[in-house]
Amino acid sequence: MTTVKGHIDYDALVLEDRVHGSIYTDPNIFEDEMDKIFHNWWLYVGHESEIPEPGDYRLTWIGRQSVIMSRDEDGNVQLFMNRCRHRANAVCQDEKGNANFFRCWFHGWTYSNKGDLIGVPYAGRYDDSFKKEDMGLTKAPRVDTYRGFIFGSLSPTGISLDDHLGHSKATIDAFIEASPKGQVVVRAGVHKGTYKGNWKFVGMDGYHPAFAHKAVNDLMQRKETGIEAKDRDTLVPSRSLEEAFGEHSLNKAWDLGGGHVRLDIWPMKRQVMDGVLKRLNSTEAGRSYLESMEQAYGKEMAREHIATQDPHVGIWPNLQLIGVQIRVIRPLSVNETEVFMYPTGLGGVPEEINEVRLREHEWFYGPASFGSPDDYEMFERNQMGLSAQVNPWLLVSRGLGQETKNPDGTIVGGVTDETPQRGQFIHWKKVMSGG
Repeated sequence: MTTVKGHIDYDALVLEDRVHGSIYTDPNIFEDEMDKIFHNWWLYVGHESEIPEPGDYRLTWIGRQSVIMSRDEDGNVQLFMNRCRHRANAVCQDEKGNANFFRCWFHGWTYSNKGDLIGVPYAGRYDDSFKKEDMGLTKAPRVDTYRGFIFGSLSPTGISLDDHLGHSKATIDAFIEASPKGQVVVRAGVHKGTYKGNWKFVGMDGYHPAFAHKAVNDLMQRKETGIEAKDRDTLVPSRSLEEAFGEHSLNKAWDLGGGHVRLDIWPMKRQVMDGVLKRLNSTEAGRSYLESMEQAYGKEMAREHIATQDPHVGIWPNLQLIGVQIRVIRPLSVNETEVFMYPTGLGGVPEEINEVRLREHEWFYGPASFGSPDDYEMFERNQMGLSAQVNPWLLVSRGLGQETKNPDGTIVGGVTDETPQRGQFIHWKKVMSGG
């Protein structure tokens, strides 16, 4: 590992067309990431719909630090560090629930859901310097929201959430505006997965589906078209991996700036919009959904929102919106990562529409699914391959020099290009270098 005066030289580890393998394997780099990124930057912590009523709470994490996301009795969203101010016992153990107060079971200190210290057993043994009003639960230094998405930062200073999200806000909008009410609801539970690999592998990669997911795509086509395995070479073009993720696909890959990236699979969806509308019109629930969307947005914008509701976006560093899910990445160590996938429902739609969304999510991403295991297996093989360090450089040059830079600073390449990877590494290097 290259160092300058005892510090890691990140400029030497991330070049224009390649990165050094140590960024995935070096424990010192991982510790630096926890300090500079996960304990300093804006991180997604949850959604307002997870705590709709006063007293609702959910445990979450900012980096390695346990945090309580709650709605207090006045209806305000609070973000507390899960630590008693006395001797550091966790005051909340349950993953979610509803409570008027949080209690430390070590010595009985009790806090309201506003975070105020309201009970101290045998308080008479403290002198006059002890004041309960000074000993409430510690709040996360910064909390902010965007359209129901809650973000927190352990740093009291830094760029605003609005500046951090930048061009990625439009993709959050696209995710939400699949609902005629502009609402997503995160109340369907969570799928959890862990893989033995670095957290940075979970990215927007449009190069892998034609290979890592070929078996599941073939199965999907046979299921939808009734074509037998022996006839798989004749599968319909609209479902073909080559059209969606081939070298000449209309789909695109984006560097949105700030480490945020996107796979643009909307052009393909617009091509098959007639089929989507036909399917919606074939059921009462689908017709009701389509009608409510047209009433909310107008006919043309309703079609646009239906086509673009899956933004396939990575919002740096720990949030992704893929399909119907909110995906949250939690690094555990340099070579172990936890992934949480929260399927979402749409507000203002027939229940049958949300049921279909959930079943489709389970089919590809659930615990007995066909898609996520492919990805986790690839990530673990990545980590295994990185143990071979004779030539440690990894190539990320696909599409370099063939991209388009837009006036707003965003960069777009072909869907199989490594435009997202380069965008993430550029921002990662900037942050890790103290920029």
